[in-house]
Order: sequence, then C-alpha cells, then structure tokens
Amino acid sequence: MNVLTPSPVSPVKIILAMAFVVVCWGYSPSGIHIGLLAYDPVHLALARFLLASLFMAVVALFKGIRLPNLRDVPLLMALGFFAVSLHHVAINFGQQGVSAGASSVLAQTTPLFSTLLARFVFKDRVSLWRWGCVILGLIGVLIVVAGDHGLGSIDAHGLLILLAALSWSLYFALQKHHGAKYDGLTLVCYTVWSGTALLLVFLPGLVEQVVNASLRAQFAVIALGIFPSALAYLAWAYVLAHVDLSRATMTLYLVPPVAMVIASATLGERPTLMVAVGGVVVLISVLALNLERRPVVRVARA
Repeated sequence: MNVLTPSPVSPVKIILAMAFVVVCWGYSPSGIHIGLLAYDPVHLALARFLLASLFMAVVALFKGIRLPNLRDVPLLMALGFFAVSLHHVAINFGQQGVSAGASSVLAQTTPLFSTLLARFVFKDRVSLWRWGCVILGLIGVLIVVAGDHGLGSIDAHGLLILLAALSWSLYFALQKHHGAKYDGLTLVCYTVWSGTALLLVFLPGLVEQVVNASLRAQFAVIALGIFPSALAYLAWAYVLAHVDLSRATMTLYLVPPVAMVIASATLGERPTLMVAVGGVVVLISVLALNLERRPVVRVARA
C-alpha cells in the first residue's frame, strides 16, 4: 500500500512570500502618511480595516473556515483589539508627528516589549543577555526619536508608536498562549473582523471623509486595506506554516530599510543620520534577542 506524503514546498515560493510581506509592511508607513492627509487617525484605521474585512470575507468564503467556540469569543475580541484597534489607532496618531522611516524602526521594537512581558507578566526567567538587548534597544529608540526632528521636538508621537509595538507584542503573547486551537487563516480572519467591529464606534463621520478625500488618499487607503492588512497577513501565515518562526522573523529586519526607500520615493523623506544610526542599534538589539542560545535539555535514556 502506497502512503501519500505531502509534496515539499518550493523554497522559491517561500522566498517570494517573504519578499511580498516585507514590501507590503514596508509600504504601510508611507500609505498611512498619505492617508492622514485626508482622514483623521481613527477614520483611517476604520476605512482600512473595513476593506480588509471585506477582502478576508471573500477569502474565507472560498477557503472555508470553521465557526469559533462561543467561549473563545473574548479571546478573539482581545486579539482584534491589540492587533488591529489599539495598534493601528496608536500608530496613526503617532505618525502625525513621526516620519515614515522612524515609525518603521520604532515599530520593530515588538520583541523588546515581548521580553518585558515575559518577565513582568508571565514571570518567565529572563537572562542577562536579553536584559542587555532590551537596554540596547531602548537606547536605539531614544536615538531614533531624538534624531527624527531634533532633540527639542521630542513629544508623545514617538511614544504612541511604541504603544503600537507594545500592543502588537500583547497580541503575539495571547496568540502564543491561547490561539493554538485555530489554524492560521481562521485566526487571521477572526482577528481582523473582531478588530474592525471594535473600530465601528468611529463610524460617524467616515462617509464625509471618504467623499472629500483626494484620489491619492483613496488609493492609499485601498492599498493599505488590501496589501498590508490582508494579503500580507495571509502570506505571513503561509510562511510560518513552512518555516520556523525564529528564521522567518529574520526577514522582518528588512522592513525598516525598505520602508525608508519607499518613503523616499513616495514622500520625498530623507532619514537623518541619527535615525539611521538609531535604526541600526534597534535592529541589532532585536537580532541579538533572536540569536540568544537557549539551554539544551538532555534527556537520559532509561
């Protein structure tokens, strides 16, 4: 009797999926800046994810996903709140006073916050190496924030980007500890839908902004809704299904430089030397976190 084994996935497909994710998420800061020319932060988040929710509904219709258990609804709402509602409202408000390039760097501090959560919330043991990485990363953050518009212009906008990164790390923590019962597509769909449902409190006034928005802003919102908010999540779920998480996240270090290139082309931004140096410091600290050697547990044979 022949046993059917799944055919191996082409490495080219995985590399293309990774590249697609990097470009989509690299575009997001520039798209947000363009969208903010016509929308206020909360309406931009809502318009973006209404489109993403519609797109994910079409995908779910063709792919098929199972209904959630009623007892899991609070978890799914929490995932939507941290991954969609809080994260994107905070990042939209933050980008009102932070350049697209600096925003992309600050948004990469999620692993640093994950380390702090592991220690102070989940009471995990954190090594001296990881504490050193966190301190180095925070130094890089200060350099980026100070170098974006000068030392005298430091305000709360950079802190809001960091709040978005913290929100994202909370989403990852909840997903890691409670989301294993759902496959990647199902979890992404319910996260996007629940986060969009929470954003509906900002529905009044949206139609007026849509009508008055420029064509450039409209295209930016459509692009944000379809590419970074929907297709990139699906591509990332595909990557994680075939590649180890620690290896896959290495590709995300390419997001800030790609974001800076896209911001230069679409917005005419030129990152300052301090932003570039601070970005390198932040990325080195995050990379060092992932390169930490875990202790090997040896099991004695009976």
